[in-house]
Amino acid sequence: MAATLTQERFVGPEWVFERKFDGIRLLAFKKGTEVRLLSRNQLPQHLPEVAQAIGSLGARNLILDGEVTWAAAAARLHVFDIMWLDDADLRSLPLERRRDILEKLPLQSPLVLVERLNSERPWEEACAEGWEGVIAKRRGSLYEPRRSPAWLKMKCELSGQFVVGGFTDPQGVRVGLGALLVGHAKGDELLFAGKVGTGFDSKLLRELRARLDRLEIAAPPFTVGKGLPRIRAHWVQPEVFVEVGFIEWTVHGKLRHPRFLRVIS
Repeated sequence: MAATLTQERFVGPEWVFERKFDGIRLLAFKKGTEVRLLSRNQLPQHLPEVAQAIGSLGARNLILDGEVTWAAAAARLHVFDIMWLDDADLRSLPLERRRDILEKLPLQSPLVLVERLNSERPWEEACAEGWEGVIAKRRGSLYEPRRSPAWLKMKCELSGQFVVGGFTDPQGVRVGLGALLVGHAKGDELLFAGKVGTGFDSKLLRELRARLDRLEIAAPPFTVGKGLPRIRAHWVQPEVFVEVGFIEWTVHGKLRHPRFLRVIS
């Protein structure tokens, strides 16, 4: 089961949160005395101490899901789910029931049970601690053999100030505008940095559209504009500045997974 990346930030009683580790996803299989460790791409992993700890567990048959990290050249398996125990396929059980079963296993180093987070803004805790991010898991969710919206990945972000040089029209039930077209100055150039289409509510979308309509101009203000949309785009005087969160810069100088944070001016 793989998590889906999201730019949204939320908490709620229907969700639990766990640390996202920056390692290698690992499935651990035990059948009798045989132990196999496979990456998410089904590649065998040679981790003798992890395999020995899995083998020492009393279950006859077992499948665990986790993430391997390394510290001082020593591997550690952070276990966060269980798919099989003895003769029982657990994938159709709700998340809480699988967690109860997992917590009863006598895990010993280098096996570590992933702890639940209790902070009001767990993604901020993750960034403050220098983690990669957090995983939000929906209570009651089953273990699915796919990338699922029941598990959402919130990665730690960079943020920056960008100027709005245009916007696109909304589509479907969207109101106001589709996305902001933002850029940044570099010397005498105004470089297009990408489209920002998440992080808004309907009220803000309408307010931004009304404000930007008053600034509309005939041509793009960007002097370097590779990747600019060719249809349903409007151009504005670069006077509105916004703060944008994003995961990283691409090799082409664009924002990866940007989301709107706030209007600066």
